[in-house]
Amino acid sequence: MKKFFSKKRLLLLGGSIFLLLFGICTFCFKTHFLSPNTRFENFTNKLFEKELSSNTLSLHYTLANPEKYDIPKKEITLGNMSPENFIKGKEELQKLQKELNSFSSEDLSTENQIIYDILKLSFATQLSIADDYLLSEPLGPNLGIQAQLPVLLAEYTFRSPDDIKDYFSLLASFPEYFKSIAEFEKEKSQKGFFMSDTTADRIIQQCHTFIDNSEENYLHTMFQERIKKLQQEKQINQKQVSSYINMHQKLLKESVFPSYEFLIQKLTDLKGTGKNENGLSHFPNGKAYYAYLIKNDVGDYRSVDEIEKELYQELLGYYDDIQELSQKNPDFLKNLNSEISRELKSPKKILTYLQQNISKDFPPLAINDYEIKYVPKSMEDFSSPAFYLTPPIDTLTPNTIYINKSSSISSPELFTTLAHEGFPGHLYQTLYFGKQKKAPIRSCFNCSGYIEGWATFVENRSYQYCSEFLNIDPAYMEFLRLNRCISLCLYSILDIGIHNKGWDFSTVTEILSSFGITEEKVSREIFQYIIENPANYLKYYLGFLNFSSLENTVHNQQGTSFNLKEFHKNILEIGPAPFPVVKKYLLMKY
Repeated sequence: MKKFFSKKRLLLLGGSIFLLLFGICTFCFKTHFLSPNTRFENFTNKLFEKELSSNTLSLHYTLANPEKYDIPKKEITLGNMSPENFIKGKEELQKLQKELNSFSSEDLSTENQIIYDILKLSFATQLSIADDYLLSEPLGPNLGIQAQLPVLLAEYTFRSPDDIKDYFSLLASFPEYFKSIAEFEKEKSQKGFFMSDTTADRIIQQCHTFIDNSEENYLHTMFQERIKKLQQEKQINQKQVSSYINMHQKLLKESVFPSYEFLIQKLTDLKGTGKNENGLSHFPNGKAYYAYLIKNDVGDYRSVDEIEKELYQELLGYYDDIQELSQKNPDFLKNLNSEISRELKSPKKILTYLQQNISKDFPPLAINDYEIKYVPKSMEDFSSPAFYLTPPIDTLTPNTIYINKSSSISSPELFTTLAHEGFPGHLYQTLYFGKQKKAPIRSCFNCSGYIEGWATFVENRSYQYCSEFLNIDPAYMEFLRLNRCISLCLYSILDIGIHNKGWDFSTVTEILSSFGITEEKVSREIFQYIIENPANYLKYYLGFLNFSSLENTVHNQQGTSFNLKEFHKNILEIGPAPFPVVKKYLLMKY
């Protein structure tokens, strides 16, 4: 008996030693035998999985088939906005930064070096303001979470009945998610960072608009359209359709709409606690946080003063160009409205024309699968004039451009807007980059300055295409282009003035009046929009200026051998990244 016991124990000890040795060998193998690129890709793939697992909506919009990326099915969630989550996020960032620093960039492939550089900048930038998280604002009448969620839910693709179940789980999670937002806003209030009553009222109004027509809410209609498509594909039957419709109405009535009512009440209760009606610079560390937004969201790492100086130089340059244009065309302004008045063409015709005619300046890309939709009437007052919803990276479909019918625009404005959203703007850039099959982690980076800057950069070039399409004198189109540049430049200057220099409404009104904008209601809306969306205009205009600067740099370097299509191709292949990274790897190609 003793011998048997001893022998058995000896076998167990032997097994333990074997496992220990196996663990040591595995560690040594990972450390010494896996290539630096493989180890780095393992690191970024884990980061990708972690990022998407924390938000089901992001996961669904990023991947159509998560299982192919080894992302396990986890709890359905919209995320968590509680203050504790921000504190935990700082600790996780510090760990990730330490792990990133264990890699040597020189040992990596060019693509991995790009990712390494993006992560290095991103981690350092986010950690620089990690303790000032209360300066962030998840809500807003135009771009806030509560304004964006309904559109994202309306476009939530049903690829199978399982997606319907996940969608229902998301609807059921609304109360918990909105509760975490309310907790965050309460802490902002207690620490003196809550929004002004003006902003609170605008968000409350947006919430009311969404729920006022709850019985005829567009989410009902959109849901029925999507499940009937599954029925046509014979994935569900009529009995299931009826059951799903009833369940959807029940969830909206018992979960979604009460969550908006809850948010309305909480914001109403907190009104009066927000003392700052002006920009970020009026908060403690507000200027530093604004500088962070320019780095993190725009991707421009210059000082705010340097950026402001360039903006004023650009503004003066535009005025000189307009003056010269007007001198050459004395009757210019008198004839402008009649000259640009053209019958509105269908968006489909405009996009088809653009797709066919950009090939002389941009690399070829075959795209046939896209759809044009219109913003639901209940959301028109709180939506952009147009926007593009990006598809999952593993299918690159569907591709949807939304147009806001309430925005009264001319034919040239519609044309250039569709160039911005479609070809060669967002839709084209997204699919061009997506078809290169880059590392999945690239889809998680916040590179709004590149994305919106590119769309504005090519929109600026689209005026020449518009002149040909609508048969408008190029001089008039050049005037419209310069006028658009002046507007974006001016609003960017106001953005810096409001959030970095402390300009109030009276200062902004005085500046706007010198540009011919004298109606107080219009001035108030411009001021309030910039208050609620700091650095947002800079994503567009400063992004545009960065691309223009890169083009000038390469053009000056290449001289007569400069090729515009090749330049665009190189920019597109590098893909979304902060501008120091884009510049570094662009110049390596020349």
